[in-house]
Amino acid sequence: MDSIFTTQNSILELSYLAASVLFILGLKKLSHPQTARSGNLWSAAGMSAAIIFTILFHQIDGQHIGNIPWIILALAIGSVIGWYASVKVKMTAMPQMVSIFNGMGGACAALISLMEFPHLQASLAASFAPHMLNGSAVAMLLGLMIGSVSFAGSMVAFLKLDGRIGDFKNPVLRIINLTFLGLLLAALVLIMLMQPVEGNNWPIYLFAFAALIYGVTFVMPIGGADMPVVISLLNSFTGVAAAMGGFLYSNQAMLTGGILVGSSGTILTILMCKAMNRSLINVIIGAFGAKSGAGAQLTDKTVKEISLSDAAVLLSYSQKIFIVPGYGLAVAQAQHLCHELDTLLTSKGVEIKYAIHPVAGRMPGHMNVLLAEADVPYEKLVEMDDANNEMGTTDVVVVIGANDVVNPAAEDDPSSPIYGMPIIKALDAKNVIVIKRSMATGYAAIANNLFYHTKNRMLFGDAKAVLQKLITEIKSL
Repeated sequence: MDSIFTTQNSILELSYLAASVLFILGLKKLSHPQTARSGNLWSAAGMSAAIIFTILFHQIDGQHIGNIPWIILALAIGSVIGWYASVKVKMTAMPQMVSIFNGMGGACAALISLMEFPHLQASLAASFAPHMLNGSAVAMLLGLMIGSVSFAGSMVAFLKLDGRIGDFKNPVLRIINLTFLGLLLAALVLIMLMQPVEGNNWPIYLFAFAALIYGVTFVMPIGGADMPVVISLLNSFTGVAAAMGGFLYSNQAMLTGGILVGSSGTILTILMCKAMNRSLINVIIGAFGAKSGAGAQLTDKTVKEISLSDAAVLLSYSQKIFIVPGYGLAVAQAQHLCHELDTLLTSKGVEIKYAIHPVAGRMPGHMNVLLAEADVPYEKLVEMDDANNEMGTTDVVVVIGANDVVNPAAEDDPSSPIYGMPIIKALDAKNVIVIKRSMATGYAAIANNLFYHTKNRMLFGDAKAVLQKLITEIKSL
């Protein structure tokens, strides 16, 4: 008992407490764009402190941690890879990188359980325990199951976002998913009821393999339009898995970090489902993306185009303009030209704002990150509800690369799959200009009624090329 209260243990526990405080403060700072960068640094400082103090002061049976050179080498390799990937990643590939990083966190949590379970089983077998019904076994099995699902699901999400695999929508898959989930939960209980036998590790490996398969089948039927929700949901899974590791090791920093990630990911998932006016169950079963009959009939209607010169005149002589960014803006890598257009029009006395839909892009906050990279002032980014309140006093809404988030079918077409989803109400403005390569549908795979409305004019072409020409036209006025 005396060893528990050694100076080294006290320093270690205080470092974990300090790391937990830094995690909380960092997460708080992440709630606003102006403090997000420092929030990241504060959280990173907390994690760094937890790692350093663990290496220096953690002891097992009076022995310090061994293999320090290997630990430092692994930390160095991981840090270099993470830094290089973050610096080199394109904005269009940011969701893929987030999926991979999240999957790595889930894999780490699962590996911890795989490594520790044989030790627990050997310990219980030596004490002739009749079963493994204890908190450590529960934490290990839950961490293994949730971490494996998060890893496999994140890898599938990465492949979907990267366009390497498509959606697999089949009602049979829903039955398979429910069956797998039931089997996993039953296996979890059976493993804990088994009599521990040292070296009998095949049940835990089968359990891990089944969890990996479930992670794949879990994400496969979910449509591409729901990827932002899936990413935040898998992120919460990883946090819960990490928290299980915190319980297992009685590590306050690991526990706090896991709880923060899990709870914030869950809250974000709920908010995004609300923004799409859909339940989480509806997202998980992949019930999104079917074409509406009304949308199919719109292909016979007239589409009106606008020339670059007319668009330049309309924008230059407006008083207030809202820009609605979407994934197409990221694909064209036109965020810097968008900011240049913004700056040019602002110099002419035009008020420019950006209407940000909660699920625009392929991950939570994708458009905010995209525009921040182009140094767009944070105060110009307006959330959907506030932007909609200003649409009635807006002269022009310029839609760049967005599609489903401005589709009025969500409000006036009960047969549409997105009916009831809150949208940016571009049609409340006096004029709408949509910059788009073609009439192709968005990620929800349905026609956009906005394109055929009398208020709207289409400006076809790659967003980067169109914006460059538009800037030149405006300068020549």
